[in-house]
Amino acid sequence: MMSIRVATIDDVPLVLALIRELADYEKRSHEVVADEVLVREGLFGKRPAAEALVAEVDGGAVGFALYFQTFSTFLGRVGIHLEDLFVRPAARRRGVGRALLVHLARLAVERGCGRFEWTVLDWNSAAISFYQSLGAVPLSEHRMFRLTGEALRRTAES
Repeated sequence: MMSIRVATIDDVPLVLALIRELADYEKRSHEVVADEVLVREGLFGKRPAAEALVAEVDGGAVGFALYFQTFSTFLGRVGIHLEDLFVRPAARRRGVGRALLVHLARLAVERGCGRFEWTVLDWNSAAISFYQSLGAVPLSEHRMFRLTGEALRRTAES
């Protein structure tokens, strides 16, 4: 039996493990610097920056979704941005990813959100097909940009 639940502070080690598994899948393990302290603070600190869901099958964790609130100036309403969604390989094609997305879509409607959005790596054709089957559309006119590390520091100091 599958269930989706809100992550608790006791899930911090699990969430971090799933983040690391996602990074392995994306061949980006070298980028993970998060530790339990940072994940705990980000999800359960004085001012939580994100929320997480845990997917379980027969009582065992098989995936997670990590998301946060955004704001659309055009809509004048909040939204949900899905930062990460990951399902362990053994649990794929069993409806877990869909259940996580449906849960988040319902949450977005309950919270009066104007949108629910996420990004996907361009090489992940299985995920792209899956998202499109739900009715999600790619925003081809948008490009994501990122400042990190030294570039972020240089820009902040300019």
